[in-house]
Amino acid sequence: MFYKPSDGHGLPHNPFNAIVTPRPIGWISTRGSNGADNLAPYSFFNAVAYVPPQVMFASTGVKDDRDGTKDSVSNIRETGVFCVNVVEYAMKDVMNKTSGDWTADTDEFALAEIEKAACDQIDCARVGAAPASLECRMTQIVQLEGAANFVVFGEVVGVHMRDDCLVDGIFDVTRFNPLTRLGYRDYSVVREKFSLARPGE
Repeated sequence: MFYKPSDGHGLPHNPFNAIVTPRPIGWISTRGSNGADNLAPYSFFNAVAYVPPQVMFASTGVKDDRDGTKDSVSNIRETGVFCVNVVEYAMKDVMNKTSGDWTADTDEFALAEIEKAACDQIDCARVGAAPASLECRMTQIVQLEGAANFVVFGEVVGVHMRDDCLVDGIFDVTRFNPLTRLGYRDYSVVREKFSLARPGE
């Protein structure tokens, strides 16, 4: 099969995000200038640089009570900071609850009964029990083609790792099993890993 996205795919559901899988989930916590906390998952998320460490996430929708975007991007515009929380399999249900189209004044931490912890370097809450959290200062917000498509880039200025996920100095994903996003309504989970040496190593 071949199709041009501009012509449509002719399938029951768009296959695009089922092709680009699995995708890590960035559970983004932000705090508005009014002090209200927000927590929402984004599956267009990844790390993009080592030095300095940098991450990105993309927001592709709009809410009626925000100015052309969603709560996360709106808050980051106001404050310039955000935190990325890693989602483990055990947190799949509470993560999913925070994905709802809640009003801007909704505190998803309270809604899903998620323990908050304070960030160290930025004025923002984080998921206290997350396997890891990355405190970020926004470096740029880029508007992409299409309506309400924004990419947020941030420099990681603080890293939290849960002690039980560190094994002999290695952050071991098999200790918490990262949740990953597939296409449609599908998810997957990382339960095993293997290593490959690069040529010349």
